Amino acid sequence: MNHRVLVAGASGYIGRQLVAELLTRGCEVTCLLRTSPDAGTLPELAGAVLRVVDFTSSDSISRQGIDGDAFDAVYSCLATRGGGIRDAWHVEYQCNHHLLTAARAADIPHFVLLSAICVQTPKLAFQHAKLAFEQELLSSGLRYSIVRPTAFFKSLSGQIRRIQQGKSFLVFGDGEQTACKPISERDLAMFLANCLQDDGAHNAILPVGGPGPAITPLQQGEMLFRIYEKAPRYTHVPVQLFSVVGAVLWPFAKLSSAAADKAEFARIGRFYATESMLSIDPETGRHSAEATPSFGGDTLEAFYQRTRHQGLAGQELGEHALF
Repeated sequence: MNHRVLVAGASGYIGRQLVAELLTRGCEVTCLLRTSPDAGTLPELAGAVLRVVDFTSSDSISRQGIDGDAFDAVYSCLATRGGGIRDAWHVEYQCNHHLLTAARAADIPHFVLLSAICVQTPKLAFQHAKLAFEQELLSSGLRYSIVRPTAFFKSLSGQIRRIQQGKSFLVFGDGEQTACKPISERDLAMFLANCLQDDGAHNAILPVGGPGPAITPLQQGEMLFRIYEKAPRYTHVPVQLFSVVGAVLWPFAKLSSAAADKAEFARIGRFYATESMLSIDPETGRHSAEATPSFGGDTLEAFYQRTRHQGLAGQELGEHALF
């Protein structure tokens, strides 16, 4: 493969893996970054060209990022880290809008967007922002590939330290209300890279999960207790807790952006405690493991096995610490 590729959000969790995968395939990769990385902190980007741009300006992306070069495709792995309302619209929509504007001006023919499977049932600010940009991309005239992955492995790693410490595994409700087909960052990077040459990925919205059957939170707990050789202990948390927190914060949301974000975080918690990260079957209107395409070979169980021996290095949990 000898493509010239532009990657925005290259320093992120998936972006780093994508750049490494593209370089392995022989692509010439230029990374667009918000700030210059410290030497040696992003080894996955070694071999790529690094350019710092202002993502709030299409002119900056054009001048400092594209810089008159010709590219076959642009990838966007831009995403908000926390899901706050203002940040969501700023990153998920506005920054992507400026990236698309610069790509069109430079006649880059193909735009690959890393989205999320949860936009199927939009209830949160970041989901509405993602969908708004998806619609803009669909009508842009560029060839597009919109990739909607299910949960990442790191999203299901927040309770590993609890298990290591002999604590209980937290589940919402009965622990079987939701399910997902988790995908590793390596497999997702391969799927994204395939979009360059796979005609079936062109002008398509592509849900994708990892290999194997769907897994519930209760099954995740069982897996961790078995791997870490701990006696199973569960704490069942009522889903209504999120609604109570949101209701308490809502009166203050119009007065303070910080309060609005906290209320939004409560809605985010409730969403992930009640919604499966699976494709919705158009015939039944329900989340379906069978309707969720599988890709790759990395399994969650093998990942958990590695964390027991290698720790969680590279799996920065951040807002995923609870789940």
